[in-house]
Amino acid sequence: MQHERCSFFGNVALGSSISLSELRKLYDVVVLAYGAESDRDLGIPGENLKGVISAREFVWWYNGHPDGRNLDPDLKSTDTAVILGQGNVALDVARILLRPTTELATTDIASHALASLEESSIRVVYLVGRRGPAQAACTAKELREVLGIHNLDISIQESDLLLTPADEEELKSNRIHRRIFELLSKAATSRPRHAGLNQRQLRFVFFRKPDSFQEAKDSTGHVSGVRFEKTVLKGAGPGKQIAVGTGEFEDIKCGMVLKSIGYKSVPVDGLPFDHKKGIVPNDKGRVLHETSDTAVLEEGLYVCGWLKRGPTGIVATNLYCAEETVSSILEDLEKGVLISSTAAPKPGRDGLLNLLQDRNVRNFSFNDWEKIDSEERNLGSLRNKPREKLATWNELLTATSEGTGYST
Repeated sequence: MQHERCSFFGNVALGSSISLSELRKLYDVVVLAYGAESDRDLGIPGENLKGVISAREFVWWYNGHPDGRNLDPDLKSTDTAVILGQGNVALDVARILLRPTTELATTDIASHALASLEESSIRVVYLVGRRGPAQAACTAKELREVLGIHNLDISIQESDLLLTPADEEELKSNRIHRRIFELLSKAATSRPRHAGLNQRQLRFVFFRKPDSFQEAKDSTGHVSGVRFEKTVLKGAGPGKQIAVGTGEFEDIKCGMVLKSIGYKSVPVDGLPFDHKKGIVPNDKGRVLHETSDTAVLEEGLYVCGWLKRGPTGIVATNLYCAEETVSSILEDLEKGVLISSTAAPKPGRDGLLNLLQDRNVRNFSFNDWEKIDSEERNLGSLRNKPREKLATWNELLTATSEGTGYST
């Protein structure tokens, strides 16, 4: 960020602070990498009941994201929470709910979240997935962190760990899934190392898909449980088994549900978008405008990350994805299709800066970011934490108030 050819513009929202068409007029090349920040919906009865929230919102809340500051989840009225999904985000949420707050207090968790967790009544957490342990979509590091929580009783049905020939074939071809299965199998036969007062429970439940959310009779509008349909896996071969409902149902009673079932990207005006796939149509990162019978390249417009391929993969996947998009940009530069030798140079950074100033958009420079970083670290040092996050927009603005916000 400190390179002379790199400028940082924070607090600038594409679509409101500046439009995509305006940005394209300022730069020869625009790369969209804003990911997938919206939640997928289940589309089942009761999804709007109180107590049913997205894992993304919950993560924003405990991580101190200003837009998650007002979530205020009710952690006092129930002792049981159900998490839908078994990926890394689901594991992170379970870890926060189950880890002793004395340990959380020395991390960079937001103070308002820590205060709520200290008064939490939740003692039992269910992690529920549609498929089996051989298909669990987490990584070993995150799973080990959860399994290693002090004074935690872990429950996994032995029958869920029985492998079919298709499962065995899948594990043979996927080292990550094989390691996950080994960790879960070991956890199923282990007892808590330090069982004692206020012991908490983590229950892995496989082969279940949510059918509906149940409303509490004594608390109008609040969730009281989840009805699940049992599933079996159909299909053969690595990665090809899908969960199919059996028509048999069961209920899990709870007072809180956290949905960790995936994310979806959202379009901005002027951007071609495939609503069915939830991605921007592209050819190796080059944005395509598709019509009924043809696809036309959007000159100078590129995409990478989840917006390009969907919300899947790990860090290494994103690196490969970015390299592919950069290669496409370099190829187009070499062909001379991006910068005309006769056209006037585009305004670039200076043009963007002027536009934001004209609109009174208070952008954050990298210098502003360093002020925020310094303030958070200083506050954290007073409380034996790595940092104390500034969790409201006003706090962030105050931390940068000494500067103009217009330098880069």
